Amino acid sequence: MRAVLQRVSEASVVIDGVEKSRIGWGLLILLGIENEDTVEDIDWLCKKIAAMRIFSDAEGLMNLSVQDIAGSLLVVSQFTLHASTQKGNRPSFIKAARPETAIPLYEQFVQELEQISGRPVQTGAFGADMKVSLLNDGPVTILIDSKNKE
Repeated sequence: MRAVLQRVSEASVVIDGVEKSRIGWGLLILLGIENEDTVEDIDWLCKKIAAMRIFSDAEGLMNLSVQDIAGSLLVVSQFTLHASTQKGNRPSFIKAARPETAIPLYEQFVQELEQISGRPVQTGAFGADMKVSLLNDGPVTILIDSKNKE
């Protein structure tokens, strides 16, 4: 399971010209789910995201989590995070989980993140053609992979 965390001043998701979600200061989380992902990946990733200290404290140091600042959370599914670009110029998405596998894991991820963080979680719509807008604060962008715990 891969997540791209972007610290944002604001972010929104529009589908078919209609705004589905909007957040203020917090995290936009792009989430990619692969075939081998399990509830253990969800648990590890949600705990990591909720505790990730990437917001500035009074001294300007990144010492605060999204929980500490009572920040907003927006999760958007993004299967392209599992693109393989090893051969040729057309990415392969063979590692990305099919909807019948990915949707339940995505929904479980959103529920667990809400529970662990104690914050409401806004979402996009799985599989929809979404227009995602954000104002990256910093910029701060972090990549987390539950299969490569660095």
